[in-house]
Amino acid sequence: MRSMYCGRIILVAFLLWSAFIVSDAASAAGQDDVRIKRQEAEQGNANAQLDLGVMYADGDGVKQDYAQAASWFQKAAAQGNAGAQYNLGVLYAKGRGVKQDDAQAASWYQQAAARGDVSAMFNLGVMYAKGRGFKQDYTEAAVWYQMAAARGHADAQTNLGVLYNSGQGVKQDFAQAASWYQKAAAQGNGAAQTNLGLMYFSGRGVKQDDAQAVSWFQKAAAQGYAEAQYHLGLFCAASADYDQARMWFQKAAAQGHVQAQKMLNKL
Repeated sequence: MRSMYCGRIILVAFLLWSAFIVSDAASAAGQDDVRIKRQEAEQGNANAQLDLGVMYADGDGVKQDYAQAASWFQKAAAQGNAGAQYNLGVLYAKGRGVKQDDAQAASWYQQAAARGDVSAMFNLGVMYAKGRGFKQDYTEAAVWYQMAAARGHADAQTNLGVLYNSGQGVKQDFAQAASWYQKAAAQGNGAAQTNLGLMYFSGRGVKQDDAQAVSWFQKAAAQGYAEAQYHLGLFCAASADYDQARMWFQKAAAQGHVQAQKMLNKL
């Protein structure tokens, strides 16, 4: 089984592109909530401006309008509200309500990160890693991932593990990679669970342990991670449980996993 395809380490991309940081906006806002928030926002309350922007972004109590969201985030961001600065960065990165502009997104993330916003730190790491808004720089990416990871950000912990695994921006260190995956996996991060399973499967950074590999693959597979599903299929096939193997390969293949598709053809 170990001569087979060894697996793809999963990197987490940008965080929460379709969601926004909220301070204290009510869920499923009614007309009274919107009226009160608008009043407070028009009086210059930065938290209310942030909340009203989120309402427009999500279409909560108002018709969804990204341009209005951007306008209210801009007002709050100008007052130094870190959540609004982060959200404005998201809109610039996505080109929603504003013209898509990676440099503007990066600028707003930097301002939010300087005020301690952990999601902004993570997104700066991704932008450096991808060369969006900055020249590609894995060393800088590692710096921002480290800052967010140290504050418990699971996606940053996962991506920092990926950099240690590959030796990009940091000295290659499989034990460090496994350590960061472990921290993120313990928070339920499916990408980290998959990657940790691969480490146990291969014996890199940890003692080789099929039982641990299967355990982490099962957790990730339950969240729909194709790589984990594929490896569960391998374990089932190795133990001659071909029905279960076929089931896991089918799940992975349905998500476009090429090796799982090939294994289905061999069963």
